[in-house]
Amino acid sequence: MKRLVKTFTAAALLALSTCTMAAEGPGSKSEKVTVNLSTADLALDHYVAVTTKGESAGVEQLFAEDFSQKIQASNVSTYGRNAVINSLKKQKGEILNCKVNIKIVEKSTDYMIAKIVLKFDNFSMTDLVTLVYENENWKVSKSIYSYQ
Repeated sequence: MKRLVKTFTAAALLALSTCTMAAEGPGSKSEKVTVNLSTADLALDHYVAVTTKGESAGVEQLFAEDFSQKIQASNVSTYGRNAVINSLKKQKGEILNCKVNIKIVEKSTDYMIAKIVLKFDNFSMTDLVTLVYENENWKVSKSIYSYQ
């Protein structure tokens, strides 16, 4: 029964992340905001703010051109840069009710791997994130989600 609940919760979370949560009005314009991503820690903090706190400023700047996201739930799904950016923009202002735990797995001068665990009431979601240093900024190049 617990496994069934976890599966439905994961499916609901996946559906929630791909559905429109907040659409901009027809006449509104998005201003381009530049975010300081000069260090890996700043880029990681901004990624967490974008994914958990509904931050939308500089979201295009945050992701590498070859970014991909894999979600490992009952079915494995893979999303590209544009799909993830559009989904995150639609979630502007939506704050996840979870505790965030970040652990740096490995770090060098031009890449960093971090494990982000989002602990909800009934399940946890782990995001293994790879950041790379390119064009004098840090960018997220890969994200792999899994659910427990």
